[in-house]
Amino acid sequence: MKQSTTNTSSEKISNSSLAQRERLAYIEFRLFFLGDIRRQDLMERFSVAPAAATRDFTLYREQCPNNIDFEGSRKTYILGKAFKPVFEHNIERVLMMLSRGFGGGIGQTQDALLSCELPPVSNRPSADILAPVTRAIHQHKAVKMRYFSHSSGLSKREIVPFALANDGLRWHVRAFDRKSGEFRDFVFTRMESTELLADSLLAKNELSEQDHQWNRVVELDIVAHPDRAHPEIIERDYGMVNGVLHLKMRAAMAGYVLRQWQVDCSSDHRIEDLGCRLWLRDVLALYGVNSAVLALGYKSSKLGRTE
Repeated sequence: MKQSTTNTSSEKISNSSLAQRERLAYIEFRLFFLGDIRRQDLMERFSVAPAAATRDFTLYREQCPNNIDFEGSRKTYILGKAFKPVFEHNIERVLMMLSRGFGGGIGQTQDALLSCELPPVSNRPSADILAPVTRAIHQHKAVKMRYFSHSSGLSKREIVPFALANDGLRWHVRAFDRKSGEFRDFVFTRMESTELLADSLLAKNELSEQDHQWNRVVELDIVAHPDRAHPEIIERDYGMVNGVLHLKMRAAMAGYVLRQWQVDCSSDHRIEDLGCRLWLRDVLALYGVNSAVLALGYKSSKLGRTE
């Protein structure tokens, strides 16, 4: 949670240690999104002694007196009537923390803070497969692996990975493929084994700077599908401004996003499926975008680049 620099009352909070700022942010998070917090909640979350928890609450009350009140009958701190957050709370992280809970240490997860139904996740790479790839990204090395692809079946590959990506359903890695001589996407669950090649030297053409599809940014204007009822509701669902959702994304990821969002990418908005509620207003924006072959209704002779 990034701390706001606009609130001048938080000077002492800004000067406190990183560990204490994390605890203060947690106090505010609980007040803001749950409405209350007990000293025991802070002690259990961060494994701190009662005296340390008391100091944290004292500091937060001194610096943000309008944000927090104390309800003696329940021995609980509650949301102040003039609450104004000191920390910036990223909404995606907030929803994740509310629905999945906070990590309680290595290999542990606390229960969700609110009741929440989440879709099952079937695409989880194993740690043994993932770790050599992430080390290779960090250390600028290559990876040797056995990989299943639609075109080649099971084969041995050497790749130079440089970025992780998620298409909304599965995790993959963007990498240079030494077999094809191209930059492609490799799905983690199709990897049978991975091994870091510590002594492998990278050629200039294998570096991420040479991946034009990754480095190219495309701008897409998404609108409510012209053939669907109640476009005003669709516009609210997607936070459109003046009826348009303007997106900027890497060309290498555009096709995945458009597919996941079920955007009709035909020039004449001909997709009839009612689940397809969005339309790409200018299909020419996808010209030269290799991943566009994945988009609904888009016509192209290019082959897909997911191995």
